[in-house]
Amino acid sequence: MSTPAHDESLKPNTFLRAIIERDLEAWGQQQESRRFAGSPGDAAHHAAGPLDPARIRTRFPPEPNGYLHIGHAKSICLNFGLARDYGGICHLRFDDTNPEKEEQEYVDAIKEMVAWLGWSWDAGGSSHLFQASDYFDFMYRAAEYLISAGLAYVDEQTPEQMRVNRGDFGTPGTNSPFRDRSPEEHLARFREMRDGKHPDGAMVLRAKIDMASPNINLRDPALYRIRRATHHNTGDTWCIYPMYTYAHPIEDALERITHSICTLEFEDQRPFYDWLLGHLADGGLLARPLPHQYEFGRLNLSYVVTSKRKLRQLVEEGHVSGWDDPRMPTLVGMRRRGYTPESIRNMVDSTGVTKQNAWIDYSVLDGYLRADLEGKAARAMAVIEPIKLKLTNWAEVFGSNAHREPCSAPAHPQLPELGQRSFSLGPEVWIEQEDFMEVPVKGYHRLYPGNKARLKYGYVIECTGCEKDAEGQLTAVLAKIVPDTKSGTPGADAVKVKGVITWVGAHEGVAAEVRLYDRLFTVPQPGTSDADFLSEINPQSCRVVQSWLEPSLAGASSDSRYQFERHGYFIADRKEHGADKPVFNKITGLKDGWGAK
Repeated sequence: MSTPAHDESLKPNTFLRAIIERDLEAWGQQQESRRFAGSPGDAAHHAAGPLDPARIRTRFPPEPNGYLHIGHAKSICLNFGLARDYGGICHLRFDDTNPEKEEQEYVDAIKEMVAWLGWSWDAGGSSHLFQASDYFDFMYRAAEYLISAGLAYVDEQTPEQMRVNRGDFGTPGTNSPFRDRSPEEHLARFREMRDGKHPDGAMVLRAKIDMASPNINLRDPALYRIRRATHHNTGDTWCIYPMYTYAHPIEDALERITHSICTLEFEDQRPFYDWLLGHLADGGLLARPLPHQYEFGRLNLSYVVTSKRKLRQLVEEGHVSGWDDPRMPTLVGMRRRGYTPESIRNMVDSTGVTKQNAWIDYSVLDGYLRADLEGKAARAMAVIEPIKLKLTNWAEVFGSNAHREPCSAPAHPQLPELGQRSFSLGPEVWIEQEDFMEVPVKGYHRLYPGNKARLKYGYVIECTGCEKDAEGQLTAVLAKIVPDTKSGTPGADAVKVKGVITWVGAHEGVAAEVRLYDRLFTVPQPGTSDADFLSEINPQSCRVVQSWLEPSLAGASSDSRYQFERHGYFIADRKEHGADKPVFNKITGLKDGWGAK
């Protein structure tokens, strides 16, 4: 898979680019190669050898405990994009340090979505796909070194005691009563933890830093805990697992990452990141230069939630149909909805990277989506909410009710190479319910008794009335064809009309289920007020209607995108669409508008 080309017009000047360009210039002035960390025994890609001093390495390090969402797309595009733009390498690495919540399902889904966005972790003829569990042996050795050096200790306080003794922003923490044991005692205890001699939660390994530090993250953070859980990669080899904040810096160092780029919530973790790597380098376990962490503001999209807890709640409580529900901000959901990877990448690139968290209105993403689909989505006519139109003078005009009048239109008005699509008129067609009003409002130019309008690509018709059932409900619209007014013929302009109506022939229309999706929430920032975020779900976020499509869509394949003329962009559902049961999802309307049809 090739890495997507970069549109220079979307390339923002960001502080991260300035940092990288500064570093590349400094590295280029150095006479000696920069040798990065890793001993030959840790993994094959850590073999000793110089790294090109002008090559950067970034990484995208998801935890495989859920599905990626739109916020992750920014980190993916940023890390892979910077590596691409500066001739570097980006690693895809799974931070799989929590076996209780991690599954192979998530690993596979993450890989699929990174590739769907257009990125590859292959470079220079080799794969750069890694996982934290590749380094568990090294991490354990590093922990034993920290204990021996008096930089870590085993704490046997209960979780509640540790929480209380940690203090808060206004109160310094209190040293653990186990903190000042000898390194030999702590090392023996740690090995007992490793060997399964203590129950889960009985003790943890902590860094020995400063319980009075104003940065609470430096108040002796936990490094290892006991968890008897089967790991999807290492099985039951371990019953102790490293904490994410301990494992992540080590992974960066072993993989020779030059620029460790993460979101702002990790800014307060950077001092521990530097403390840990510095001490391991001092002890000869890692080689300098060491990675450096840089933080950027995360992407927040309006009308969605990206909290893993809240997304899981939506799925598990049945508020959505699954992780790939087209209303979800997960990438699998957005893919099923019909969003294109190009539109997501362009939105991410254009919004830039800053040191502040930013809210982007959902309409911005839809704008990039329309711009992408406009140039490549084939056109088709569809009647979403149908009512039958009877052309009462059909036999009089054409000599027989069996006659079918051929019509055609380009598959795409700007792409003649896609050819023409063909369909036909008959004595009965489907039109939109909203295209008829028995008593029209001011400015209404479609069908009402006595008014003329054009059937697109067909004839001008004149409405003569309607039919209703015994309860007074509308069942059909009645009209007459105005002869010699067919589109594309000399008489097409003989009768001037203001209204143009899309239609589908009743004799050849394709019956389809159409799912009209809208934003999942009714407020721009759900979950940020006192109200329960579930109470802010949009009850109209999904409407399912039975519709009629022009015959050219009879062979539409799953994931095919179309512009339904007048209505917007739609996609054949990737899971449930089939020739025997066509299912189309609304991607977005032709223009911005809350709740637009």
